[in-house]
Amino acid sequence: MNKLLIKDIIIINEGLRTASDIYIEGEFIKKISNNIKLDNSVKIIDGKGHLAIPGMIDDQVHFREPGLTHKGDIRSESIAAIAGGVTSYFEMPNTHPNTTSIKEFENKINIASNNSFANYSFMLGGTNDNINEIKRIDERQVAGIKLFLGSSTGKMLIDDKSSIENIFNSTSLPISAHCEDEQTIKDNTEHYRSLYGEDIPISAHPQIRNEEACFKSSNFAVTLAKKTGARLNVFHISTAIELDLFDGNVDLKDKKITSEVCAHHLWFSNEDYDSLGSKIKWNPAIKSKDDRDALWKAIKDNKIDIIASDHAPHTIEEKNNKYLNCPSGGPMVQHTILSLLQNCEKHGVSIEKIVEKISHNPATIFKVNNRGFLREGYYADIVLIDINTPTVVSKESLLYKCGWSPFEGQKFDNTIHKTILNGNVVYENGIVNSIPYGKKITFNR
Repeated sequence: MNKLLIKDIIIINEGLRTASDIYIEGEFIKKISNNIKLDNSVKIIDGKGHLAIPGMIDDQVHFREPGLTHKGDIRSESIAAIAGGVTSYFEMPNTHPNTTSIKEFENKINIASNNSFANYSFMLGGTNDNINEIKRIDERQVAGIKLFLGSSTGKMLIDDKSSIENIFNSTSLPISAHCEDEQTIKDNTEHYRSLYGEDIPISAHPQIRNEEACFKSSNFAVTLAKKTGARLNVFHISTAIELDLFDGNVDLKDKKITSEVCAHHLWFSNEDYDSLGSKIKWNPAIKSKDDRDALWKAIKDNKIDIIASDHAPHTIEEKNNKYLNCPSGGPMVQHTILSLLQNCEKHGVSIEKIVEKISHNPATIFKVNNRGFLREGYYADIVLIDINTPTVVSKESLLYKCGWSPFEGQKFDNTIHKTILNGNVVYENGIVNSIPYGKKITFNR
């Protein structure tokens, strides 16, 4: 049985910062205490100068398998994930074929069971006509239901309002929604096409997928959730005006309507399109500095409950296409935590609050079994952060199959030193363990 003792570590967990030791036995945290004394069979990890946080539970990634594996796959992207301190992920259904049936869901589970370096679960996509699959799925095995109320990669737009309402009325699972109003986007696209023809500049992206498109769709989803009593999680909030739809004064355990923000919306602004172009073309679009500042404040005020990566790789050749043919999305999982730690305190957000949003809250909202916290009896999914060593992002350091990052050349003040997954050291000093220790995530429902 694997036995590890992390000594003299600063633990960031459940709102507290504590100097302690962590003893791991097998897959689980056995004891958290000062001065744990054990025999010589225990491997000692020196935690001095390091923070220990629970591994990130990333509730929104696109690993592109099956069908889009030239962009990424479960093996390659989960390797990048553990190097970035992401120990668990929920993968999205917009693969080829779409994950809209129990058969395709089980196929993904089978792929991941042999290839995932991080813990895994998947969302089942909702369509205009798959309500029976949604009703039949085992709620203890699936992360939740994903609805694309706005179009994006994978052509999974659900636009029949009666079908959407039927889904809201028919499941107790968390419904995670991509909210952008399709008609608004179409109208804005045609306006810019009339101005520029096929040469629409990338910088027009936040005007095409604008605040109105986001708010109109988010408001529709929130209103419907209130009407039906459904459990709703609105993905990747990108605007200030959407934040009024959410209540920061309700205890998380009592919330039925929650929201998520993504790391790129907290780092970049529309001023970065000139230098980075299509590398920061995401759906929803990256918007203004004022929007970015409002998102950070909403994290502090608990109007935003989860921070995710929305990791969505494309090849650089695909990203180099003109605006109308350039896919949205980019690789993020390897640097999400580092980017959050870099900027959080300058926005008045503590590291404790970041851990709450990336680990505790996803576990609570989705009812993940025994993960997301550093607690005795929980799985030992732990990230050790070296606060004294910087990270410089180079092309050579990237583990994504797509081979690029919008962070290339960026210097972060901290380093992901070690990632421990299910009690195993899977990443250490830039080296990934060659064995995939990822386990299927289960849910307490």
